[in-house]
Amino acid sequence: MTEGQDELEAQFAQWRHYVQRRRELRQTDADELEDHLRGSVDELVSAGLHADEAFLVAVKRMGSLDDLSREFAREHSERLWKQLVLTGDTDGPVADTRSRRDLFAMVVCALGAAASIKVPELFGLEFERDGAFYAPNAALFAFPWLAAFLAWRRKAPRALMGVLLALFALGAVAANAYPLGEESMSVVLTSIHLPIALWFVVGLAYVSDDLRSPRRRMDFIRFTGEWFVYTVLIGLGGGVLIGFTVGTFSAIGISPETFVGQWLVPCGGMAAVVVSGWLVEAKQSVVENIAPVLTRLFTPLFTLVLLAFLVAFGISSGGIDVEREALILFDLLLVVVLALLLYSISARDPLAPPGLFDKLQLALVVSALAIDVLVLLEITGRISEFGTTPNKAAALGENIILLANLTWAAWLLLGLVRRSTPFAALERWQTTYLPVFAVWAWIVVLVFPPVFGYL
Repeated sequence: MTEGQDELEAQFAQWRHYVQRRRELRQTDADELEDHLRGSVDELVSAGLHADEAFLVAVKRMGSLDDLSREFAREHSERLWKQLVLTGDTDGPVADTRSRRDLFAMVVCALGAAASIKVPELFGLEFERDGAFYAPNAALFAFPWLAAFLAWRRKAPRALMGVLLALFALGAVAANAYPLGEESMSVVLTSIHLPIALWFVVGLAYVSDDLRSPRRRMDFIRFTGEWFVYTVLIGLGGGVLIGFTVGTFSAIGISPETFVGQWLVPCGGMAAVVVSGWLVEAKQSVVENIAPVLTRLFTPLFTLVLLAFLVAFGISSGGIDVEREALILFDLLLVVVLALLLYSISARDPLAPPGLFDKLQLALVVSALAIDVLVLLEITGRISEFGTTPNKAAALGENIILLANLTWAAWLLLGLVRRSTPFAALERWQTTYLPVFAVWAWIVVLVFPPVFGYL
């Protein structure tokens, strides 16, 4: 079997795997659909098309004949399939009904998220006053509703729904059961790490239609980036709305600060989390054109910043400040580098040859690795000299986890640039490593407070 035939059979296997997941189809139906698809591919190959081109055209033809094939093309992560298949008419009755149902489910979940953040007021808590409560609990007001929307859209099994509820309940216990003071370092750590842990619970709802698929995990990475873009855009629009609200009402002698601070900001923020998820699901073609451009723009900029920092560090004689704010800053910097790498991987054509951008990514990762090593040396030195704190222990663990991830990613990127390692190996490494981040976030939230005496 030739290499082209191997790739074609792999595409048939992906399509067949999708069809077999549909409960409403019997095995004989799936076999009939595959026979029809193979016949179309054979005809197109005989007409002079390459095998991969024939497959894409055949899927497009089936997309116009069969709603199942159209849905497969819609949900499959390969952008080329979506561009080819979804260019036809999508305003049919089935698609229109599904869009209305998704919209209704989104509105219900968004209203639920908006109402959830007002529930603590029934127990005497206020959003503007009780920051020590709302900071660690913020994600618990919105993420369960976003997960509910995604699980409903994916038709998640009941057993998995129970797992999702249990994990969110565990998060609620972690945020509220420990006797933490307002100045406790564990409050800050929980406020940072609990949203990360719960976001992976949202990811579990996102991949509930195929839990074991590495491709679906990569889809969730892509979803995360697109959700972030939409959330930022909604936030910017909300800022403009708040400005106009305050300005216009103040002009007539009415002070809207109470409404803005107690209703518009908290309720709108929680609802925006769900709305952004719905927008990613419903309007992917818009962000798919924006997000890759953002990665192409910021990857070279961050590479220059990291290289400039390393040069400045080499010239200067001072060390790195590893107090709490600096630790958070450096960890965020490394997370941003990892996010740029992950999102560029998710948007990359797997079959494209290595190019200049891949070399630029290698430089970015190597620069981040060098900074990671420098920070690790500083942290271990301070711990050995002054002892550990929750912040330093969390930063140490996170830097070790990032060091392992980025080290192997750099090695795979080097192999990709040298054309000795396939791109699939890099993609598989990142999707396989995702649970490590989730486990560490849960450890910080659940284990650190009692281990460090609730400091």
